[in-house]
Amino acid sequence: MGDHKEQPLRVGAAVRRRRRALELTLAVVAERSGLSVPFLSQIENERARPSQSSLEKVADALRTTAVELLAAADPACSVDVVRADDTEPECRTRVRSLVRGHHQMHAQEFTGDHDAGREFQFRNDQLMYVADGAVEIEAEGRAYRLGRADTLYLTGGVRHRWRATVPETRVVVVAVAEHIEAVRDRPRT
Repeated sequence: MGDHKEQPLRVGAAVRRRRRALELTLAVVAERSGLSVPFLSQIENERARPSQSSLEKVADALRTTAVELLAAADPACSVDVVRADDTEPECRTRVRSLVRGHHQMHAQEFTGDHDAGREFQFRNDQLMYVADGAVEIEAEGRAYRLGRADTLYLTGGVRHRWRATVPETRVVVVAVAEHIEAVRDRPRT
């Protein structure tokens, strides 16, 4: 009682809209992402659900983020419950969206390893909270070590990368959505 009716997230339409807005063919997105044209077609037609890793590759190819594609995939709800077992099945990393839909804030929980080589730079502010384990974060050339219950706040535009240093580390990342004009765009250097 009181739970929002849970439905699988349909990201295909968001991928198609973004691809068409950029006037790209499936072949171009396939080349940029390293994924096959048939697989991308299946995603767009809701016949395949991409893993978090594949969704990030598609997002990179479409010059956006996985968070934004997920946000565009689901209509906004005033109340939504995300259950503890709503986890993306992946080999060593599990990613779970904690907020679904097109909202002003996005939150994800990462459990396990994380691609330490992947650099992030978001337009708006974000907060990283270590729920369990430990991480190393490199932000603007400085290294930070965070343990259980530590947080790190990053203002919009800060380049950063991070990695878990303990198995089964859980990190919650909360960010102001990219479509929100929370801060003026800073000149990128």
